[in-house]
Amino acid sequence: MKSHARVVIIGGGVVGVSTLYHLAKKGWQDCVLIERKELTSGSTWHAAGLLPLFNMSYSVGQIHKYSVNLYNRLEAETGQYAGFSNVSNIRLATNQDRMDEYMQYAGVASTIGVNVQTLTPDEVVEYWPLAVKDNLIGAIRHPDDGYIQPADLTQALAKGARDNGGEIIRNTTVTAISRTSSGEWKVTTDKGEIICEHIVSATGNFARNTGQMVGLDIPVIPVEHQYIVTEPHPAIQERQAKGLPEMGVLRESDGSWYMREENGGLILGPYEVGAPVCYFDGPSEDSEYELFQEDLERLMPHIESAIARVPAFAEVGVKKVYNGAIAYTPDGSPIIGPAWDLPNFWLNEGHSFGITAAGGAGWQLAEWIVEGEPTIDMNGVDPRRFGSYATKSYLKQKNEEAYANVFTIHYPDEEREAGRPLRTAPCYDRLKSMGAVFGQKFGWERANWFAPEGVPQKDSWSFRRSGWFEHVGNEVRHVSAHCGVLDMSAFAKARIEGPGAEAFLEGLVANKLPKKTGRMVLAHALAPRGGVHSEFTIMRESQDSFYIVSAGAAQRLDHDWIKQHMPDDNSVMFTNLTNSMGVLVLAGPRSRDLLQKLTLTDLSTDNFPWLSAQMIDVHMAPSLAARVNFVGELGWELHHPIEYQNHIFDALFEAGEEFNLKPFGIRAMDAMRLEKSYRMVGTEMSIEYAAFESGLDRFVHMQKPDFIGRDGLAAWQENGFSNQFVTLGVQNTDDADAIGGNPIYHNGALIGRATSGGYGFRIDRSLALAMVQPEFAALGTKVEIDILGTRYQAEVIEESPFDPENERLRG
Repeated sequence: MKSHARVVIIGGGVVGVSTLYHLAKKGWQDCVLIERKELTSGSTWHAAGLLPLFNMSYSVGQIHKYSVNLYNRLEAETGQYAGFSNVSNIRLATNQDRMDEYMQYAGVASTIGVNVQTLTPDEVVEYWPLAVKDNLIGAIRHPDDGYIQPADLTQALAKGARDNGGEIIRNTTVTAISRTSSGEWKVTTDKGEIICEHIVSATGNFARNTGQMVGLDIPVIPVEHQYIVTEPHPAIQERQAKGLPEMGVLRESDGSWYMREENGGLILGPYEVGAPVCYFDGPSEDSEYELFQEDLERLMPHIESAIARVPAFAEVGVKKVYNGAIAYTPDGSPIIGPAWDLPNFWLNEGHSFGITAAGGAGWQLAEWIVEGEPTIDMNGVDPRRFGSYATKSYLKQKNEEAYANVFTIHYPDEEREAGRPLRTAPCYDRLKSMGAVFGQKFGWERANWFAPEGVPQKDSWSFRRSGWFEHVGNEVRHVSAHCGVLDMSAFAKARIEGPGAEAFLEGLVANKLPKKTGRMVLAHALAPRGGVHSEFTIMRESQDSFYIVSAGAAQRLDHDWIKQHMPDDNSVMFTNLTNSMGVLVLAGPRSRDLLQKLTLTDLSTDNFPWLSAQMIDVHMAPSLAARVNFVGELGWELHHPIEYQNHIFDALFEAGEEFNLKPFGIRAMDAMRLEKSYRMVGTEMSIEYAAFESGLDRFVHMQKPDFIGRDGLAAWQENGFSNQFVTLGVQNTDDADAIGGNPIYHNGALIGRATSGGYGFRIDRSLALAMVQPEFAALGTKVEIDILGTRYQAEVIEESPFDPENERLRG
């Protein structure tokens, strides 16, 4: 065994081998993969090999697309049989909500170049003559989809990796991982040690064991998945004898199962409620090619559903039942990217659709390692989207829930219940008693909307205007006419201080820092190529101290980005304040009158201008009042030590009676931010869009001597931009609005995609925020936008269609 390598990949399943392959293809030949047994001996060997292009996630959708394209050409490239069968895939719909899901997905798919066809029930049985069309209303078909033989795929990737200089070491167990005094990694195995610059953990069922070696609590626990292989069926054998094409992979989403041909018979794979997590304490040391005892009783509802759709399934015997482990995360998506707080330690874990994702996951991780950032927005699969709240007990509940919901309709406003409530602000019970209907972000409970008296305190979900639409509209109109309170305690909050703090932050963000104590700015940390990585509100507390606020869902991501760029000379100190500081947002035209009753501080604009902050008393409690918000109304964010929250909350509502103060929720805030054309990271801002494409010109100061991403942005600008941010007014909508991912057309040609959308209640208009080709960004340009399969007329309108001069904010 060699003693040094640039990268050590731990794990010889298809995901690890794909990572080695892509690193080698990038020219990094000094890379080694270590596998404890034989390649594919973990979960890869028993996978059904399906290649579903369907995924509602923008990130995962692109990963899957790349994988299928790679597998198509892999045999020609390597000379090794890869086992790809391009038989297509059909997804059935038995209700309108399911068809709405498919139409939303088809729109997203068109923006990333995935071909989706719509089928009638009659067309379904033309493609799948063994199926019946009872109660179908339609379907979608991926002609480029199919399945692959996992072991053959892995061996083809391994050959490609070796051909390009990669090395694979089998039957070697990693026993310890540590850091050297020089900052490199030392991987200890039962065959010796390897010193390396980077480590990639692709250990599947062993992910948590690997994490424990370096102090990481990796949010992955496998779940048992069963599928049934039948004996041959005469009808399928007859088709084969006639040379007829293989029927595609069939998915009855509302029955929660998939089916495909296999050696003249069928495979049925259900996703049932009640499937348990496995390897809860990790697999045994000698685990290899391991299966669990089958439990067909658990599958009976799905078997009955499959027989109803494909009666031939009842006519064949069971040949074998596979029950093996599939790695899962709380949201069902993999974790691909850097580990938090550990330099050059990378994760490629939690792949519940590992065969489909392996190619794309290895591709993007190799880009990230070699080039310093991926080429597509990976926020949806970034390991740092989970926090320390994702305990082992939490994972058990959430991972089982994620498995059971693989085939459920994934509404844009869905909120799953397992593992909740977990993180709650002190005012949680007060909000609940006021009718709050909660969702969660990063483990925090947040009020999404408020059910009025007489309305069930229960969410309703849809791809169209949901049951909460009317009530959210009333919340918006109330805040705009009177005043409201929103709990935003989930914000990520930190203090950066020390003699080097100002210089550090100047190099971290593209905007200029505030010069005066008590002033604040909106600032963006750019990725190396000039896209947007993070967005911060930065308030200067003193000469050497800054208070930093960012999105709650991005807490670990943003804080890790800050810490990994901090100098190591102790001139800068970082303190996470998220759990110790609460935030209540008071907004609306009467907010000043209300707050003035509770504080001795003069709240007039002359003394307390927009984008400034002061320490004030709210009744008897100390609070950092910041005159800023995300709804476009006069107001303050009240940042306070968390123990004072209920005191402040009660004081606001007691004093607010005469001003008709009411609570409002996240969905009202989002509707109001659309009317202000406010961007969000992960939608209007990402690494895929240059900061200038996102319309951040006034927040990016290229004349600053140096900041991360400056040179990349300059080069991007010199090469020309492909996108421009616009606000669209959408016409003649009836019961549905854009939600993001919607394709935008001009004269029939695809020219962009919506990044967000919804209804502007203050201006009574359907809106979409979008990225379009620059030549279509002029005010007044007429375009079409696809919403659930119907194209609507839309027009490029002025930014901030509500209060474009910010008179309310500044008032």
